[in-house]
Formats: sequence, structure tokens, C-alpha cells
Amino acid sequence: MTARDSVLDALKAVVDPVSGQDIVAAGLVRALSVEGGAVRFVIEVDPAQAQTMEPVRAEAEARIKALGGVDQVSAMLTAHSAKAPPDLKPAAKAAPAGPQPVPGVARIVAIASGKGGVGKSTVSANLACALAAAGRRVGLLDADVYGPSQPRMMGVTGRPASPDGKTILPMHNHGVTMMSIGLIAEEDQAVVWRGPMLMSALQQLMSQVQWGELDVLLVDLPPGTGDVQMTLTQKYVVDGAIVVSTPQDVALLDARKGISMFKQMKTPILGLVENMSTHVCSNCGHEEHVFGHGGVATEAQALGVPLLAEVPLHIGIRLAGDLGAPIVVTDPQSAQAQAFQVLARDLVARGQA
Repeated sequence: MTARDSVLDALKAVVDPVSGQDIVAAGLVRALSVEGGAVRFVIEVDPAQAQTMEPVRAEAEARIKALGGVDQVSAMLTAHSAKAPPDLKPAAKAAPAGPQPVPGVARIVAIASGKGGVGKSTVSANLACALAAAGRRVGLLDADVYGPSQPRMMGVTGRPASPDGKTILPMHNHGVTMMSIGLIAEEDQAVVWRGPMLMSALQQLMSQVQWGELDVLLVDLPPGTGDVQMTLTQKYVVDGAIVVSTPQDVALLDARKGISMFKQMKTPILGLVENMSTHVCSNCGHEEHVFGHGGVATEAQALGVPLLAEVPLHIGIRLAGDLGAPIVVTDPQSAQAQAFQVLARDLVARGQA
């Protein structure tokens, strides 16, 4: 018997209280993945039965955990509208539809990078808090499905509630309304999804979260130019993108690819942010350009877009993010916080946030 068969047998012992069948026979188990000691699956239910089915999800998770050789279990409960079930087919087979606005959201701004590790999520969290401090109604969507970091950076814990099984109530902190796949999946478990699941998850986070009335929704994208970026720009009206890069040539090469993608998707580039721009020694005051300097400014000039900010490499930014309160909240008078505040003020002045 294969590991997958053992998992299915365990799930067949869990009864669906609505149909009286086991949850496998009832067709409730979706996206089952068994890879080594990691098991992941979704239990898809009718919205009206969402609360009733939570004990079923918990029992299914417990039975899988009890199996030998299983180290990690991720069992998610999803409730989709019967009128509009999620489209899990590849985008190429789906009926084309033009970009749509998100109700109540005045502007959508994507925060992107060509490669990982350049501080895109740090910029997103600090910019969101800086805009909130400036009086804007701000939402922050952590769309980096594989590496969600905003729950930690924004100091948000717990699972979002769904009062009716259709809408998801977002979380709030530091004046920002936020949502992340990291609030649904276990913190130490990887999300192993293919393209169709990624696209479905993004659409749920955009459309089923009760965002309320927002001046701007910042979308913290995963690095690169993949399914999430394409789905966002194809399905929703994105008012502009901010591209984050460090100054070195390798990061700029990848940033150019991200910029090219947004141009192909006809999404305006609002400007570039040079992160880790310079480092000032806290002991002697010596300024050193660890990753080089000026590369992003030169790129912005070549593209004819603004250089929005030069953010220094500073331990305070990292410590604040790890502690769940971005630097613009914990030390708003610092030079590093002021870089984000100037960025926020400029975006507001230009009517872009």
C-alpha cells in the first residue's frame, strides 16, 4: 500500500455529517498532496456548513497525524459559493475576462522585485504603515504564497474568521488592514501548490476578503514573473507597480525582467526603490556602499520613471520587522524610517496612494 493510499484510508474513516458518507466518497477532499512525511489537502464544503465542518477538518488532520511516517499535516477548510465555484483549470483554458476592480478599493499598487532577498516585503510593510500614519486607509495583501512574511513583520497572529463561509475577515495592526496566506497555513509548513492553486488562492484573497473602504491596497508579490503576478494584472485593475531592487548588477538584471513583465501587462511603473542603498557604521559614522550605489537611480533614469526612495541598510529595520512593528512605527524619527515616510508622502501627493 502506498503512502497516498494510507492517507486516503485514514480520511475514509472521517464521516461527512451532511451526506452521511465518508469525506472521500462525498468528494470533499481536494488537492491532496503526499510528499515524504508532508501531507496537505483541502476540504471543500458548502458555505452554509462551514462552522459544522470545522470538527471534521480537525478529525481528519488528527487521523493523518497519527499515521506512521507523517511529520507535517496541513488540512485547510475552504467554503466556495455554489454560484461561483473556484476555477481550478489552467488559465489558458479559462474564459478570458478583463481586469476588474476590487469593490471598495480605490487603488491597487503592486510591490514587486525581480529576485528574492532585496527587501520587498520590508518595503511593503513600512510603506503600508507610513501611509496609515499619513491618514490613508491602507490594506496590505501578502501575496507571496511560498514565503509569506507579513504576519511576522506586522505583528499579526491567529486565524482569520469567516462569519458566513463566503467572506474572510482581514486582520488589523498598526492602522493597516492585512491578509496573508501565512495566517491560514501553519507557520513552519511550506505551501506546495501548482499554478492553478496559486491563481485560485490569489483570487480568493483579493475577492473574498472583506477589505472595506480603502484608499490603497498594497500587494506584496512573490519575487519573479510567475503565475501570481500574471493573475493579479490580468484579473484586477492594478493602478501601478513599485519595483524594489538592491544596487548590484545581479539584482538589477532581474528587476529589468520584472519591469518588462509589467510593461507587457500594461501596468504602469510608478517608480523604483533602491533598498540597502548605503550602510553607515553605528560606531564611527563611516558610510559604505556594501552593494554598490546608484545602479537603481541610473536604471530609473533610463526608464523615465522616478527613483522613489533610497533606503539604507540598517539593523534597526531588520530588528523592527522581526519584532512585528516596522521601523516607521517603532522609531519614526530615524533616518531609515524617514525614507519610507518621504516615499509615502510623495505617492499621496501624486495621487498614487
